[in-house]
Amino acid sequence: MIPLLAGTRILELSAVVMGPFAGQILADLGAEVIKVEPIEGDVARASQPQADGMGALYVNNNRNKRAIAVDLKSQGGKAIIDKLIQRSDVLLHNMRPDAADRLGLSYDAVAAINPRMIYCSAIGFGQRGRYRGRPAFDDVIQAAAGLAGIAEHNGEDPRFIPTILADKVGALHAVYGILAALVARAHGRQEALRVEVPMFEALTSFVLNEHLAAATFKEDGKVGYSRVLSPDRRPYRTRDGWIAVLPYTAEQWRRFLIEAGRADVLEQPWFHQADSRHAHIDYLYSVIAAVLPQRDSATWLEALSRLDIPCSQVNRLEDLLEDPHLRDVDFFHVGERYPSTIKRMLPQPVVFGGVAPQADIPPPPLGEDTRVVLRECGYSEAEITDLLTRGIARGPAQS
Repeated sequence: MIPLLAGTRILELSAVVMGPFAGQILADLGAEVIKVEPIEGDVARASQPQADGMGALYVNNNRNKRAIAVDLKSQGGKAIIDKLIQRSDVLLHNMRPDAADRLGLSYDAVAAINPRMIYCSAIGFGQRGRYRGRPAFDDVIQAAAGLAGIAEHNGEDPRFIPTILADKVGALHAVYGILAALVARAHGRQEALRVEVPMFEALTSFVLNEHLAAATFKEDGKVGYSRVLSPDRRPYRTRDGWIAVLPYTAEQWRRFLIEAGRADVLEQPWFHQADSRHAHIDYLYSVIAAVLPQRDSATWLEALSRLDIPCSQVNRLEDLLEDPHLRDVDFFHVGERYPSTIKRMLPQPVVFGGVAPQADIPPPPLGEDTRVVLRECGYSEAEITDLLTRGIARGPAQS
């Protein structure tokens, strides 16, 4: 944990990945994040695999947070949330807007309680468009934003990228949106208090960053960045495995082609100009594909590294666990506070020089901080016991 946002309190009402991942980043930066879960808990707690009643998906998105469990549909539960709204700087949720409205958690309702509250809704689709009421999950957004369909440019069937990309991209947008709103508010500007982060628009922007291509300049311009869409831009098979190679500049291509025994390509009239070289990128990539099977991976990686040509072995997921660079930076370090069942954690990858990190707090059991947070909100011990007994709130020892 890096205590840069110390003194900032964030009320997180979210589940699974998009909201929790954003909340975890803010907690890693030192904000006090109070995660509000339903009485039964965030559904990610039940994801597999799991240990100590917490799924790995929950563990990897909820460290450095305080956790309370509240029945938001009850009058008493809503009263608890209202008190927390009064005491917080930011409300972060990933509910559909109509669901938030039914719970009395629309922007207008929250602003009436705390006019300085930054309200961030991480949702599926922007509320000004016709898709605004649709449910959204990562697969749906990958399809809608054109990511799943990119494979068709190479004559393949549409397919999903096998990671929860839309949620995680959306979470990063939520983080910078909240940080920008905090800065604006600190400078006395109130117009940025409402932050809307739609996954569809966020991933569409992400995908079209390079693929808008000629459509950037012409109404009928062709989309798709040809260098990236080349069918031979892919991991390349060597004699004994797979590696990635990306000569980019003319000098890198020259060094590669000489090393590969294809200096004849350097004699082509189109090679020496960037635009004409780009026009022949399919051919250049096919040269890589043709020559790499002549040597094993280790030999190629040694040669390419010596020639300062970007390259890497193709890691499998399990290879990352033993990657020597990640070992050097102590990437999977588990703090001393963590239970013995957790063997690896994923770090906050941004490094701030001169800022001493503090020990991370493990992902909390369901309702771990309910009593303490209610006490901080002014509830008496008798009132807290009553709320727990009636099932309006839940503490960690309850089944």
